Amino acid sequence: MTRLNELRDNPGANKKRVRVGRGIGSGVGKTGGRGGKGQTARSGVAINGFEGGQMPLHMRMPKRGFNALNPKNWNEIRLDRIQAAIDSGKLDAKGVIDAAALIKGGVIRRELDGVRLLAGAKEFTAKKVTFKVDYATAGAKAAIEAAGGKLDMPQAEPKADA
Repeated sequence: MTRLNELRDNPGANKKRVRVGRGIGSGVGKTGGRGGKGQTARSGVAINGFEGGQMPLHMRMPKRGFNALNPKNWNEIRLDRIQAAIDSGKLDAKGVIDAAALIKGGVIRRELDGVRLLAGAKEFTAKKVTFKVDYATAGAKAAIEAAGGKLDMPQAEPKADA
């Protein structure tokens, strides 16, 4: 049993802070590990991509691609995960499988910007399942229709011209 007056930190639990610029004998005296003079010897240095006035490398390289200003964050689910949830009884194959049903069955955690179905590695065998999702890949559509299911994608329907 340890007594209160015998309590100690574990060896190496507390490390002493290095105090720079405190004399030649400390090993980090004079310039304090900052080298010579100039901008980098001062505080508030901001020269990460600066190359002395030459055009920086990241600005010389060609820009490619496109980044959307408001990208969608989808719940992407493979059909084999849905098949496993139906087989284990977490999802009801007779009802409509939508985001709410997937959350209730524990397949997804929360509804993001929508649900995307992806074709899984295994074959989808659940019969006559109705999905109400935002997007499905061509392979997922084919697998669902081959099993006799239906796919309802409200956002994918074309808008009628007025």
